[in-house]
Amino acid sequence: MALRSVAGRRRLPGWTAASVFGTLPALAFPGPSWWWLAWFGVVPLLLVVRAAATSWDGAVRACLGVGGFVLINQYWLAGGSGPMLVLLALGLGALWLPWGWIAHRLLAAPLTAGRTAAALVMVPSAWVVAEAARSWPSLGGPWALLGASQWNQPVTLASASLGGVWLTSFLVVAVNTAIVVMVAQRGTARLGTLGCAVACAALGPLCYLLAPAPGTGSTVRVALVQAGDIDDATARQAASEAITATLAGQRPDLVVWGESSVGQDLTEHPEVLARLAELSRRVGADLLVNVDAAAPGGGIFKSSVLIGEGGVLGSYRKTRLVPFGEYVPLRPLVGWLTRYSKAAAEDRKRGAGPVVLHSGALAIGPLISYETTFSDLARREAQLGAELLVYQSSTSTFQGSWAQPQLAAQPAVRAVEAGRPAVHTGLSGDSSAFDARGRRLAWCPSDFRGVTVISVPLGSTTTLYQRLGDWVPLTALLVLIGAATLRWRDKLRR
Repeated sequence: MALRSVAGRRRLPGWTAASVFGTLPALAFPGPSWWWLAWFGVVPLLLVVRAAATSWDGAVRACLGVGGFVLINQYWLAGGSGPMLVLLALGLGALWLPWGWIAHRLLAAPLTAGRTAAALVMVPSAWVVAEAARSWPSLGGPWALLGASQWNQPVTLASASLGGVWLTSFLVVAVNTAIVVMVAQRGTARLGTLGCAVACAALGPLCYLLAPAPGTGSTVRVALVQAGDIDDATARQAASEAITATLAGQRPDLVVWGESSVGQDLTEHPEVLARLAELSRRVGADLLVNVDAAAPGGGIFKSSVLIGEGGVLGSYRKTRLVPFGEYVPLRPLVGWLTRYSKAAAEDRKRGAGPVVLHSGALAIGPLISYETTFSDLARREAQLGAELLVYQSSTSTFQGSWAQPQLAAQPAVRAVEAGRPAVHTGLSGDSSAFDARGRRLAWCPSDFRGVTVISVPLGSTTTLYQRLGDWVPLTALLVLIGAATLRWRDKLRR
């Protein structure tokens, strides 16, 4: 027992350092948005992992480091989950145990040329596989993937058009790994590693410069209505109506409201639908509202509903629901959590999948809130023929926190991946708009109340990611499986 206590005390400084240094990449995301930090912000954690006495201790350090990252990056969940956030952070951090084990095995001394080459491929591959695993919707989805830290830099984000946000994550971790190798190496061997780092960092800019520009298309005027943090559903809808009415005479092509902007089912309340249709006629544009109400057949849906002067033109029901926020996974087993947190008392219902709505000649790909983080949904909308990705969200629960700009930044990544312009309306902030190359067209912070009208160019392109999908995480997994197979074969031979 005494030996175990001494060993534990020896590990404690390394575990503490990992927990602290692992938080650094969180500053690359909104709110701070220090995008440049991502390119070397993982280096301190990698050095701590490398210094571990054993590979398993390195794996634990990686788990604690990424757990610290989750705690800082998603601190705003503490208000609803309390101490459960620590368990969530450690649970997600556990997905990085293999990454830490591999990083220690390959980066610890002696650092040969073969191990260096393997590290530059396998360490970023293990990171991407861990990100893909944490992106499972029931685990919280793909929030704060490392590549998404480049959302406000279209030049470095351009690699996402080739392999999605996964490729950008791979390149960022590869550069961090190369820096660690250069710190540990001596002599001319550093030059080769430096060349690899430069090549990885330059892929995005090269893609931005050499890729064909999005095709020229028409421009649409989209009005984003940000009503504010209003608890009462009737008052919330009235505020959105009053703001929209000010657009009369400005001739927008489309008006977008935030998530949960309408609290009544329109089929059961024809007077509400008639009022919205009349508002559409006065403004001279279709309205994309968002209904959060019980359906006539039972169950609560969140739906994007397109309304013209003649009534409903089409609708989309949310497909990906927020775990615990909109449904409780395995409710019979963990439903007791609703007594101690703000977890959903009743599960929302899911829609059938992405659809394209048509406002005149404009093809719209509507998605709702949490769905902003999923690359495959935007990719599917583009394949269905959407010319404009439209996101509606409500983050009023986290008003004034990093959650709002973090969500509003996601459409930039989706625009680059799918090769389509994207707009995002937050009910109470933040709202944003980006062209097909991820260049920012507008940004409305959470304290803004009113409407902003943006001219959105519809120029688009068919990206390699749109064609091939998630080939990067699949390739990364195959790399790890191949390496594990070779290692097992060598053990059998010995």
